[in-house]
Amino acid sequence: MYNSVSLTQFILEEQRRYSAVSGEFTALLNDVATACKVISAAVNKGALAGVLGGAGSDNVQGEAQKKLDVISNDVVIGCNEWTGHLAALASEEMEEIYPIPAKYPRGKYLLVFDPLDGSSNIDVNISVGTIFSILRCPEGVKEPTAKDFLQPGTQQVCAGYALYGPSTMLVITTGNGVDGFTLDQSVGEFVLTHPKMKIPADTKEFAINASNSRFWEPPVTRYINECLAGKTGPRKQDFNMRWVASMVAEVHRILTRGGIFLYPRDTKDPSKPGRLRLMYEANPMSFIVEQAGGVSSTGRERILDIQPDNLHQRVPVILGSKNEVDRVIQYHKES
Repeated sequence: MYNSVSLTQFILEEQRRYSAVSGEFTALLNDVATACKVISAAVNKGALAGVLGGAGSDNVQGEAQKKLDVISNDVVIGCNEWTGHLAALASEEMEEIYPIPAKYPRGKYLLVFDPLDGSSNIDVNISVGTIFSILRCPEGVKEPTAKDFLQPGTQQVCAGYALYGPSTMLVITTGNGVDGFTLDQSVGEFVLTHPKMKIPADTKEFAINASNSRFWEPPVTRYINECLAGKTGPRKQDFNMRWVASMVAEVHRILTRGGIFLYPRDTKDPSKPGRLRLMYEANPMSFIVEQAGGVSSTGRERILDIQPDNLHQRVPVILGSKNEVDRVIQYHKES
C-alpha cells in the first residue's frame, strides 16, 4: 500500500496537472468513491445482511426493484447530498431529479447514476456494479431542473463505474485515459492497479442476448451469424460468445481483454428504440470505452453525440473493440 498510488493521491495529482480540475471536483469524486465502498460492503454481505430478494416495488421503468437497488440508491444520495459539491442528482431508480435539500450548500456539479447495474444477478451471486456520470450544472442555474441534465455525452466531466466482483474495482475517466483502482479492504482505500487501460482493436469475443435473435435487425443478424460460423464462415476465425446480463461486468471484460458488447435496436417492443438508458448507462460507458481506444455507437450514430430529450431515454448500444464495432456500423450503412 505504501508504495502504491491511492485514488485520493491520483485525483489530487490530476488536479495539480490540469487547471480545469478543481478541488471541488476532487472532493466530489472522493464522495462517489465512498458511496461505492458502502455499496460494496452491502453486496459482499448478501444474505448475511438480509439484503437479497425483491423490494416489493417497481422503478420508474416499471421494473421490479431488488432490496439492494433501493439501498444503493439511498447510499449514493446519502453520501453526496450534504457535501456541498452537487446542485442535484438523477438516478435510474427515480422518476424525477433529486435537488439538493435547502438545508445543505449547493455545488456546481450534477451527478447521474445507476446505483446497482445488473441487480437481477444479485440473488445468484454474480458481479454487479454502480455506474455514474458527472456533469457541470449550467452557469447561473441556482435551481436545477431535469432540462439541465439533458447534456450530450461529450459534455461529461467524468464517468466511471464500480464493479462488485471477487474484488471491488473503481474505473474512471476524466477525459485523459481510463484508470482502474482496486479496493484494498485492509485499509479501506482504492489503489491504482490498472493504469491507462486500453481496449485491443481486434477481438474474438462478442456479448449479446441471443434469446432476442428473432427480433434483431438485418445488420446485427448478419454480424452474429458470421461470428457463429467461425472458421467455416466468411470471417475465417472462431469467436466466443459471452453474456453476463450486467453491463458493468461486460464492459470491464472488454476493457481488460477486448470484445464487443451489443444491446441493439430490435422489434420486440417497437415503442422502445433501444433497451439501455442513455444518461445512466450508455453515455458514461461510451465515454470510458472511447477513452480506452474503443468505439461506441447505436449502429447509426455515435452515442456521445446524441442530444438527450428526457432523463430516462433509451438507446441501442454497440461498443468495444474498434475494428469489430466499425464492422457492425458498416453493416448498418450497407443495410
